[in-house]
Amino acid sequence: MSKHVAVLMGGWSAERDVSLRSGKACAEAIERGGYRVTRVDVGRDIATVLRTLKPDAAFNVLHGRPGEDGTLQGILEILGIPYTHSGVLASALAMQKDVAKVVMASAGVPVPEGKVVTVAEAAAQHVLPRPYVLKPIAEGSSVGVFIVTEQHAHPPQELTRPDWSFGERILAERYIPGKELTCAVMGDKSLDVIEIVATTQFYDYEAKYAPGGSKHLLPAPVSSFVYQEVRRLALKAHLALGCRGVSRADFRYDDRSEGTEGLVCLEVNTQPGMTETSLVPELAAYAGLTFDELVRWMVEDASLNR
Repeated sequence: MSKHVAVLMGGWSAERDVSLRSGKACAEAIERGGYRVTRVDVGRDIATVLRTLKPDAAFNVLHGRPGEDGTLQGILEILGIPYTHSGVLASALAMQKDVAKVVMASAGVPVPEGKVVTVAEAAAQHVLPRPYVLKPIAEGSSVGVFIVTEQHAHPPQELTRPDWSFGERILAERYIPGKELTCAVMGDKSLDVIEIVATTQFYDYEAKYAPGGSKHLLPAPVSSFVYQEVRRLALKAHLALGCRGVSRADFRYDDRSEGTEGLVCLEVNTQPGMTETSLVPELAAYAGLTFDELVRWMVEDASLNR
């Protein structure tokens, strides 16, 4: 009898639409692999839905909360349903960018200098010397991110808007000029490195998901020394945070610096995008794995106590 896989997608985070697209692509690939698939648009009743479905495995394609922060993983552990990607602790940890930075730094992964401030402080005055970046502590897909440059006399006043929904605390970090690099880890191996060249101001939500919003250069045009260091650090960050399955680490590289000095890890995504054109499938394809093979590997990798 073929394995029954519940593909968990949608949810209620700011990244709902991308998750639905990832879910559609993965569900179709899993079906092509001969599995029985149930597509689940995750709502607050997810525990009841899963208890009724009793799938053999859950393929988690949620981005943001609750799929990426450890809470859905906790439900799956309680229900005894094997699942893909990282477990409870690694998911919660990677999502809290401020705490994740402490863990990565202690493992020898360079991270950007910065501090956590309240939204009110960040709106009232410049909290770091310009240029700097302000970003929510626990959102993905560059949602709610501001780059404050020398041209900005005042901090972003959008932070004071009544519809600001990304929490009371915000991460302020030194802006690192140069290249945007990303590297995926699959199991215990680093894949290759992509340079993302945004055609907008920076690699924001639009650039990630709008057609023509960014160009992906694979392999990234950096020295072999820097290239291998990105791969080494991506795996190191994955292991330091306790990630499982597939993750993707994002880096900035100030190419005016000597050697690898200008390289810092911004964050690790424990639920990277899984549309056919997303970064992880592109990296897998470069390593010789089709989209269907990648998805099949993830289904077979699903387990409990991750």
